[in-house]
This record gives sequence, C-alpha cells and structure tokens, in this order.
Amino acid sequence: MKRGIIIYILWDFDGTLFDTYPALVEGFIKLSQQDLDRTEVLSWLKKDSKTAFKHYGIEEKRREEYQTLHNYYSKTESKPFEYLEEALSSVENNIIVTHRDKESTIFLLEKYNLAKYFRDIVSVEEQGFTRKPHSSSYEYVLKSYPIDLVVGDRDLDLIPARKLNIKTVAFQNRNIDADFHIDSYADFIPVVLNPLQQK
Repeated sequence: MKRGIIIYILWDFDGTLFDTYPALVEGFIKLSQQDLDRTEVLSWLKKDSKTAFKHYGIEEKRREEYQTLHNYYSKTESKPFEYLEEALSSVENNIIVTHRDKESTIFLLEKYNLAKYFRDIVSVEEQGFTRKPHSSSYEYVLKSYPIDLVVGDRDLDLIPARKLNIKTVAFQNRNIDADFHIDSYADFIPVVLNPLQQK
C-alpha cells in the first residue's frame, strides 16, 4: 500500500459500520404494535424506512418515536461489523453521515472504542438537512473535507455520492450500483483501499 496519499472517507452508520438492523427491526415492530415477520420488516427497512412506513401503514409523523425506540434497542444489541477497526485504522480521515442522532452514534462508537477514528459526525436531520438520498448533507461535508469515497449498505447512501461524482463502496449489498462491492471489512484494504491509492 502506498503511503503518503491522504484519503477521506464518508461512512453511513446503521448497517454499514454497525449491525444495527436487529435493533431497527425491534424498534419498528414495537412502533407498529403488530406481530410482524422480522425478515420481511428487514427487507423493507433495507430499502429505506420511509418506504417501510408506507408499506405497513405507519404515519410519517411517528418517525421521532421510531428513532427513540431503535436508539434504545441499539444501545444494548448493536455491534460493529467484524474487521471494521482494521478498515478504519487504515485511513486517517473518516467522517460519518447518519440519520441517527449524534448522542447515540457517539455512545456506540465510545462503547467499542472506535470514536478515535472519526474526524466528524453529521447527524442529517438533527442538523437540519433533508434525509438521504438528498445530497445536502454530503455537500455540507464537502465544504470541509475532500471526500474520496462513500461507504454505505443501501442505495440511498450512494445516490448522493454518484450525483457528486464520488467513488462508492456497497457493503453487504450486491444489488446496488457501486464502484466497489465488499461483503466483509477483511476485504476493505486489498479490494478498495489499495486500488484507490494506486490511481
């Protein structure tokens, strides 16, 4: 790996850095007050929560309640993906852009001693930006950091990056358009970082 090339990476949080889907599903089922199939709920949430709300007839005005529920479950149930620390430590400049609130994001990063790897955290709605795939939060980050790469697990994480001509990595999702696809962070350095640094 070439040294001396400074890379800036923008990361999604839920489903990309941390496996928060079990918590998202629990929070969603609790919110719905129905006996829903967990696998089916997960597949809808992987599209995006707005679509899941619509599908299950949950009003959009209950989003804040949903955030509170899944933040509560994630504090006890969510863990970082395997080999994530090796991936993060291989890059000097990591930034998070998330729909999650900043407090619970920092809580989870500190719980697993990962906060030290991040320069900045942007909480999309908390800071007044339109939800992804709108590109306003990414445009805000670009004012401070020359982002080289965006890593996400859903198309809505990568759409704004493509719009802004930033290279993309799809994590554990082969069904979306991206410059790189990885299923494990064990592949991050050889499959993503090394080729990126050689260009």
